[in-house]
Amino acid sequence: MTIIPFPETKQGCCGKIPQWLILPMAPQAAARLRFCGEDKLPQAVPLRGALTWIADLLALGNEIGGLDIHGPGDPLATVTMTTEILAVLREQYPALPLGITTLGLGLAEHAGMLADQGVARVTLLVDAVTPQTIKKMYTWIRPGKRNTPLAEAAEILIEAQAKGIAACKAAGIAVSIQTTVYGGINDQEVEEIARRVSALGAESMGLLPGKGWLNKEEKLPLVSEETMAALAKKAAQQIPVVCLPEQALRGEHLPSAEEGGMGVPKPTTARPNVAVLSANGMDIDLHLGQAIKALIYGPREDGLACLLETRDLPEPGSGDSRWQQVAEILADCFVLLAASAGQKPREVLGRHGLTVLLLEDNVEGTVDVLYGGGKKGRKNMK
Repeated sequence: MTIIPFPETKQGCCGKIPQWLILPMAPQAAARLRFCGEDKLPQAVPLRGALTWIADLLALGNEIGGLDIHGPGDPLATVTMTTEILAVLREQYPALPLGITTLGLGLAEHAGMLADQGVARVTLLVDAVTPQTIKKMYTWIRPGKRNTPLAEAAEILIEAQAKGIAACKAAGIAVSIQTTVYGGINDQEVEEIARRVSALGAESMGLLPGKGWLNKEEKLPLVSEETMAALAKKAAQQIPVVCLPEQALRGEHLPSAEEGGMGVPKPTTARPNVAVLSANGMDIDLHLGQAIKALIYGPREDGLACLLETRDLPEPGSGDSRWQQVAEILADCFVLLAASAGQKPREVLGRHGLTVLLLEDNVEGTVDVLYGGGKKGRKNMK
């Protein structure tokens, strides 16, 4: 899980923004991007675990601006489940506004239900407005229960998103657009996306640089900050643009080798590995309390660090004994990387020799730093 800002007012980029808690509780996807790298969808967080985490955050004095069901799948792909989740969240936390993030398939049909369940905001993922570009971005799109040819599904998606914005507006639900920019693929459509969604009634738009893989060996080039700024400026001529930074909440800074970070944990013979909490395998983006799997990185025979395996962690809700179990499962790890974690589990794991570092960053880059690499590239573990 992570926390990202959502726009509170129609101010310019980076205006006043509250903190919304992202709850990855949707178990089924409605489409698959070509750049995601993983065939299997990460496991969704169960309702019990999400409620526990919300309570823990509030007990620690954190301010939460709202609750948004976002990922790993699409909330509208399992409407019945989403309705039940929304009902429980509304009952447990009536003062917190609710939202969902969706591709928009079925949004027009369910906008009334979402309004009845107290949904105040829908974040619509609009990355293209032409079938040709959509076909470049997705391997499949499933408008219903049956597979649909991609060319036909692309047309259906464009129409569903347009109708969804109008339906939400009629139901009194604010619509924010989130567009992920992939260089050379959809960057030329950003301004047109802004124009169309603004005309349909969307209130704001956020831009994010796309990450992923072109193939098994080659990463997708990240769009430069200069290009993102130029696209945001163009989009802002059509619709208010808000900033959606990749690291809305920054945890502990992990200095690189060039910075001479003396406090960075080091591997030992007994604890040579690194445990990482990640929903997508690329970013450190999960709260310790909600993670049910850990990625284990460690040195190969040649000394270079790589992904060794994944390990199951105890289900949330088992109390303090859970951290004892986690310590045992990760007994060969010298550090655990998480987006956030409570003070109690950090203390328990620390007593067992496992340091918990909180940060939101790229997995491979961070692991590289921990093994003595950095901008100069990987180095052998000493």
